[in-house]
Amino acid sequence: MLLHRTLPTRATSSRVLAIGNFDGVHLGHRALLKRLVAEAQRQGLPAAVMTFEPHPRELIAPEQAPARLTSLREKIALLEGYGVEEVFLLHFSRKLAGLTAQAFIERVLVTGLAVRHLIIGDDFRFGQGRAGDFAMLQAAGARHGFTVEAMPTIEIDGERVSSSAVREALAAGELEHAARLLGRPYCISGRVVHGDKIGRKLGFPTANIQLKRKRVPLTGVFAATVSGLDKRHLPGAASLGVRPTLGEGLKPVLEVHLMDFDRDIYGAHVTVHFLHKLRDEAKYDSLEALTAQIARDVAAVHDYFAGKPHG
Repeated sequence: MLLHRTLPTRATSSRVLAIGNFDGVHLGHRALLKRLVAEAQRQGLPAAVMTFEPHPRELIAPEQAPARLTSLREKIALLEGYGVEEVFLLHFSRKLAGLTAQAFIERVLVTGLAVRHLIIGDDFRFGQGRAGDFAMLQAAGARHGFTVEAMPTIEIDGERVSSSAVREALAAGELEHAARLLGRPYCISGRVVHGDKIGRKLGFPTANIQLKRKRVPLTGVFAATVSGLDKRHLPGAASLGVRPTLGEGLKPVLEVHLMDFDRDIYGAHVTVHFLHKLRDEAKYDSLEALTAQIARDVAAVHDYFAGKPHG
């Protein structure tokens, strides 16, 4: 897959394009991507996605910006896995936000990318003041020779599938619900780095997973699996949060105690799949009380996986 961090001044070839933030790449996104790839194959053109970094709300209203479901690396990997051949990663700046809808159509879609067919979500708005909509795109397509389609809302049991719905489910600890909306368990990827070795001192060594995000969409203690270390997914007890027993104002940390596993994995890039929430974070009066709770958590995770396939 080709990743473009700048737009061509003038396109040298045409493409079928989808535009969106694609945070989480949930079932709604996947339906859109399936349609994108099918249309691109029909026309014999590359299947391309345009997305933005940072998330527009992180620039326009940072205090209201949601916790990201996926890092940029995770999102790009998911897009490639669903058949996308090109990603145009636009730096979302105040200059881009101030571009009029008409200028976006002419400079980006027509001149820069030579779009033949455009697929958007049914709530897509664009351009300065979010003035651009589906009707404007259709009218522009008639003038410039491209077609436009809007994907209808995807629902599961009467609920609209959206990134917001996934965030709400994760924040509520409803991991099974989030997995239904995503079409897979929620996961976070990162490199195993050296931590403060507190878990090892307490008798429960953990893999410390590097978090390249300021906010996380879920916190607590979970039954999880880890991929990237073995041919199978390895079961473990995952803790994600600020570890209140150890201090105040700490940054979020993701740690996983892998069951029946003892190997040096520093530097490995792994993915943690969150399957079931055991409890919220809690502050304990002593390290002894914390150790006792960790032992109960590990026992609960053993019980969760007893008889369950997790490969």
